[in-house]
Amino acid sequence: MTGEESHGRRRATLATCCTAHFLHDGFSNLLYLLLAVWQGEFALSLTQVGMVKSLYSGAMATFQLPAGLLSERWGERRLLALGTAVTALGYMAAGVAGGFAALVPILMLSGAGSGAQHPLCASMVSKAYDGGGRRAAIGVYNFSGDLGKVAAPALAAVVIAVIGWRWMAGGFGVLGLAVGAAVFLVLGALGVGSPPGAPGDGGLGGRPRQGWGILDRRGFAALSAIAVVDSSARSAFLTFLPFLLIAKGAGVETVGVALSLIFGGGAAGKFLCGLVAERIGIVRTIILTEIVTSAGILLLPSLELATCLVLLPFIGLALNGTTSVLYGTLPEFVIPERRSRGFGLFYTVGIGSGAVSPLLFGILSDWAGVDATLVVIAVYVLAAIPLSRMLKV
Repeated sequence: MTGEESHGRRRATLATCCTAHFLHDGFSNLLYLLLAVWQGEFALSLTQVGMVKSLYSGAMATFQLPAGLLSERWGERRLLALGTAVTALGYMAAGVAGGFAALVPILMLSGAGSGAQHPLCASMVSKAYDGGGRRAAIGVYNFSGDLGKVAAPALAAVVIAVIGWRWMAGGFGVLGLAVGAAVFLVLGALGVGSPPGAPGDGGLGGRPRQGWGILDRRGFAALSAIAVVDSSARSAFLTFLPFLLIAKGAGVETVGVALSLIFGGGAAGKFLCGLVAERIGIVRTIILTEIVTSAGILLLPSLELATCLVLLPFIGLALNGTTSVLYGTLPEFVIPERRSRGFGLFYTVGIGSGAVSPLLFGILSDWAGVDATLVVIAVYVLAAIPLSRMLKV
């Protein structure tokens, strides 16, 4: 393979994984809008709202590590396509759900399907760019997910206003099936994501594959601990932010715009914080983003709706900026042959904590109110600062 062909293959792999990330993150964050709709449609308590989100994220977290392990036998391509199809079918089924009892198994299935995307795509991208430019490629991959987070709620809010949330969920499900089929075909044509030892696996099949392949256990543990705080705080905040805005007079369309604003800021944050980390270091960047996140969340309950909307992009910038630093650093701690399971373990820890937090903070919201819950989240975010001091990178 010539250098030009190799470069084209790397770029095509990145573009395919970015497309999958765009879709899956869009599906995941579409749930924040639907939770506000379902709360009114099915008369859910805030504890039930938190439970629905926790079950979806919990199922997603649970399948991260098995997906990474299974990919070493079956290949990333098959599992990614299958997971995408399962997630899409889950959203189609949600469009005909009749209440809380039906939503629970549907969203658990959909979340499990989406669990394959992060470890498999991150692994394929990192291996494709092992020769150089890996951190930038991972940054582009992460950025694509945030674009999905911006686009999905904004588009869904418009569609819901025109034809209702049920048709919207079904339509997004059909789109997901199409993307899953396209991913399967494109990766097959590129010879990427094949089972180890198969043609196109990049020659990795003959290398030793023992243990977890973690090069720096202390660094990996510190990075994972920060991910726990970051993911659980972000998931809880995004779950209950719509209810704060609704209490201030926002409608479904305004909530969709608000989510797009915060995710748009998050997309910019993943790009900018990567650059900032290169200049001032990873630890200082984490400290900066967590302080800004905490301060922004603390301000929201006291502000008018319009002012909240102005502030949300800046909160999103800091809220998601930390993840760019974490994801870009992880490959330094894991050998290439074990990247799928390394990313799987990391995402399991992070997303798993994000799965538990909405339920816990939902109970707190029913007891003390959404305003008090946001204050607790703002304080909790700061726990990442002492953890960041443990990183030596």
